[in-house]
Amino acid sequence: MTTTHFENRYAIGPNEVKGYDTQQLRTAFLADKLMQAGSVSWVYTHYERFMVGGAVPTTTGLKLETLDALKAPNFLDRRELGIINVGGDGKVIADGVSYDMGYKDTLYLGQGNVDVEFVSSDANQPAKFYLNSAPAHKQFPNKHVPLGDANQLNLGSSETCNERDINQTMINSVVETCQLQMGITCLKPGSVWNTMPAHQHDRRNEVYFYFEVPEEQAVCHFMGEPQETRHIWVHNEQAVISPPWSIHSGSGTQNYSFIWGMAGENLDYGDMDFHPPHTLR
Repeated sequence: MTTTHFENRYAIGPNEVKGYDTQQLRTAFLADKLMQAGSVSWVYTHYERFMVGGAVPTTTGLKLETLDALKAPNFLDRRELGIINVGGDGKVIADGVSYDMGYKDTLYLGQGNVDVEFVSSDANQPAKFYLNSAPAHKQFPNKHVPLGDANQLNLGSSETCNERDINQTMINSVVETCQLQMGITCLKPGSVWNTMPAHQHDRRNEVYFYFEVPEEQAVCHFMGEPQETRHIWVHNEQAVISPPWSIHSGSGTQNYSFIWGMAGENLDYGDMDFHPPHTLR
């Protein structure tokens, strides 16, 4: 019995999205079933061939299995993988090397790793490994990055309701990668707006995974072209796929955290085309 689930999402252009209703937007861009107990779940997007997934091991470990869509004997033969734990303590074993993964720890696995397993320390409080993967052209060393080792930026203010800590756990100044970048943004209490001013970067895609969202609260994620915006309501442990032509911003009914993951043309974190709030429509 397979423990890996796979879903394919084709790329969609801005003109098509102008006519989408709520359900069409959610079907195309929302990944709402990533964290399933006892399984590995993947959504393969055709934006930079970016893959977003989740692995939730319980009583037994879960293998990183290859997929027919990859046409490769092993998942990481031509890919790299970023892993962030948003659950209980666990570990990732890569080709015999074990990496302890606490809450909000990040692990980079480079191209060429063959035998990868996800394990929880306690099945009653399982680890929840959030996964991002992108094509790789070169092998870089595996690297474990605890949250305290991230490059941290403190942005925003309480006056504009967007005071936040940006933890760059997997950018090129911290970890060598081919194109994958990841990090964790945590909103301060009383702040709810993320990623303002909104921006696009036509040279790469981005995916936002929202977590630490209380059960009765939600985040409204804004996407689309700056002059033709749309929104998707998101709940805990759900992700929104953001095409290169789209802004990616949001506001919650309470403070929350999210993981951002990117891949594309370059590794310049500041490569953004900004759109101030007064210009948005």
